[in-house]
Amino acid sequence: MLTRIDHIGIACFDLDTTVEFYRATYGFEVFHTEVNEEQGVREAMLKINETSDGGASYLQLLEPTREDSAVGKWLAKNGEGVHHIAFGTADVDGDAASIRDKGVRVLYDEPRIGSMGSRITFLHPKDCHGVLTELVTSAGTSSAEH
Repeated sequence: MLTRIDHIGIACFDLDTTVEFYRATYGFEVFHTEVNEEQGVREAMLKINETSDGGASYLQLLEPTREDSAVGKWLAKNGEGVHHIAFGTADVDGDAASIRDKGVRVLYDEPRIGSMGSRITFLHPKDCHGVLTELVTSAGTSSAEH
């Protein structure tokens, strides 16, 4: 069961400049940064608030580390802006299977490792009314053994 908006992913050309904008304008501070080599991005997670299920909601700022990454290609085509929305779940595997059974294409056969050690998968935007949608099980909150 999807329990919350985990994060909204925002693609940007310059991570440091974009982080400074969100800090100066809204007072959001960086909670976590990392480079995900597999996905070809450098990212910053800005915590917005805690949630009733023990998780949190974030803005995820994404700067491509290479032009051929998914975010790099997206930026070249669309420019900066909202890239995806992610919903939190205690069971990314189960929810992905359930959604797949409803005819929505799930982009990964098996969830991958995402930000802060989470397990993630994506749903095809053409099956989600034009919105790239991510499912996220935060590290340490999975109800299933993997």
